[in-house]
Amino acid sequence: MQTTEKQAFPFAGLYEAHHGWLRAWLRRKLGCADKAADLAHDTFVRVLAQSKYVPPNEPRAYLSTIAHGLMVDHWRRLDLERAYQEVLAAAPLATAASPETRALTFEALLAIDAMLAALPEKAKRAFLLSQLDGLTYREIALQVGVSERMVKKYMASAMLHCLTAVDA
Repeated sequence: MQTTEKQAFPFAGLYEAHHGWLRAWLRRKLGCADKAADLAHDTFVRVLAQSKYVPPNEPRAYLSTIAHGLMVDHWRRLDLERAYQEVLAAAPLATAASPETRALTFEALLAIDAMLAALPEKAKRAFLLSQLDGLTYREIALQVGVSERMVKKYMASAMLHCLTAVDA
């Protein structure tokens, strides 16, 4: 690509100059060339999806930050998938769901995981202690190390966050 074309299409210049480096960086981190290629592609898709592209001052730092976030999402998904597979393997055969139901359930789990990941840590912990363990606000306050009033605030913000995410 000519210099004038790179100036006219700054994203193309970024891609051309850094795609190979990013793919190699991801391959070292992941140990898998195919997954590295996928995440490098996803990184550039994220950059391209921005409403207005502005060439970064430090392109490799910028790209590696985006790619790192995608790797974290990938690892979180793998952990969730592994846990889900363990639950399915332990379930009695008579209760086995169809492959379609399992896929839909896993997608719902991913959405819930993403929703919870966006909450502040204490709010997430309070929400999970309430919803999964059935603890009272007083018991949650003792476990989290905050006041009962703060637990109420955490629960309200977590519920609002969940409702907003479901509406979106």
